[in-house]
Amino acid sequence: MSQSVSINKLNEHVDQQVTLQGWMARNRPSGKVQFLVLRDGTGLCQCVIEKGVLPDDLFDQVKRLGQESSMAVTGTVRAEERSVGGHELAVTDVRIIGPAVDYPITPKSHGTEFLMRHRHLHLRSQRQWAIGKIRHTVVDAIRRFFNDNGFTLIDTPIFTTIAGEEVGSLFEVDYFGDPIHLTQTGQLYLETAAMSYGKVYCFGPTFRAEKSKTRRHLTEFWMVEPEVAFIDLPGLLELAETFVSSIVSRVLADNRSELEQLEADIPALEKIQAPFYRLTYTECVDILTSDRTRTFLAQQMTEFQTQKAIIESRISELETQQQGSVKQWQKDKIAAELIDLRSEQSELDTKIENNPKHAELAANFQWGKDLGGSDETIISMMHDKPVFVTHYPRKAKAFYMKTDRSNEQVVENFDCLAPAGFGEIIGGSVREDDYDTLINRVKEEGLTPENYSWYLDLRKYGTVPHGGFGLGVERTVAWITGEKHIRQCIPFPRMMDKVYI
Repeated sequence: MSQSVSINKLNEHVDQQVTLQGWMARNRPSGKVQFLVLRDGTGLCQCVIEKGVLPDDLFDQVKRLGQESSMAVTGTVRAEERSVGGHELAVTDVRIIGPAVDYPITPKSHGTEFLMRHRHLHLRSQRQWAIGKIRHTVVDAIRRFFNDNGFTLIDTPIFTTIAGEEVGSLFEVDYFGDPIHLTQTGQLYLETAAMSYGKVYCFGPTFRAEKSKTRRHLTEFWMVEPEVAFIDLPGLLELAETFVSSIVSRVLADNRSELEQLEADIPALEKIQAPFYRLTYTECVDILTSDRTRTFLAQQMTEFQTQKAIIESRISELETQQQGSVKQWQKDKIAAELIDLRSEQSELDTKIENNPKHAELAANFQWGKDLGGSDETIISMMHDKPVFVTHYPRKAKAFYMKTDRSNEQVVENFDCLAPAGFGEIIGGSVREDDYDTLINRVKEEGLTPENYSWYLDLRKYGTVPHGGFGLGVERTVAWITGEKHIRQCIPFPRMMDKVYI
């Protein structure tokens, strides 16, 4: 009797008879042989099915099965470097479990809207599978880092009566007849716990009603937020860079094959080690308005146009092939590549269109404004490792950020910008620990001090220097995988104009 094993364990069973249970990713019949690729959630395996080994009627049944049919396949494991995963199965028996007919997501590519409408099935695709495996590692690495470094997990509320960020981005819901909001951040609650445990973190879904449709925005996303008592800004930066480096290190160790499958920039990820670059907000303004940035953006424009010409040439070549006499599997392969190339072409068209706009915004940037997405993109693309941007203008930031006592125009905060144009993945600060200063900031923001009475109490009873930050999981996964849109980095994305399944 054969042993049931998973595909990722086949290296332990070479020359043994085993049974794999999974779904048919594809099948390529060739006369008296079928090359069926099975997936089981742990990997892919080519199963070689020969006529004569299987009864003729079963051989024909398998041949007629549609993509995503489920089955149990028994056979002998063989090492084969040319096969996906490095092993293949010489099949001796197939038990069909659930036949599938007309599976809507075929091997050829589909448009984004189509795939999002079929998200419940799209999660089975190899790209989404690889991103999901990496997300799993990122989440596990986050928990391990804080659990192994003396932090206590605090589960903060999803329903909240106070704003931690802009009031305009609060989601209001009816709470037994009273208005209440979905949480923007667990930070304010974490500060209370930090006064008990010293080092704490929360990890969960976060909601922002920002009316933005950019590739960097979701209305529901996951965020981890550490908060530490008795820490200053240099200490926070050191914590953040150690934390981010540990996440990337884990993914490189555990998910190299998935990174390769996604064509992620592995050499760039291997550079992600402390120390990260450090710039003040004022230094960033100087960079944005400098000749250096104008030259950089001009060079980018030339690169974009060169890439577009190469893609257009390849599209023309494939369209010519498509008109010729080719087999169906070749047509499918060409169609898939064409869709990918046209998607890249569209991305480049957008970059070419935006380049002059970004150049103008950078050249005219005024001190006192918050950095926008294009500004963060420019700064991050100029660096090969994450960049800490510190000391933003006080009036551009939240009321709870500590005013720099040596320069009251700025606060002791930071953003961490991921390289290659991925922008902000972390935002954090030292918190204002002086009661009078904090209550004045609450009033300046037009907030009601009574609503923050419990938060203000922290400054009345044993106040201490403290601070923390929040890291967005989806943005971090997008950066590590090289995925252009963070909607691909969460199983079921929620966006301003669309809610999928």
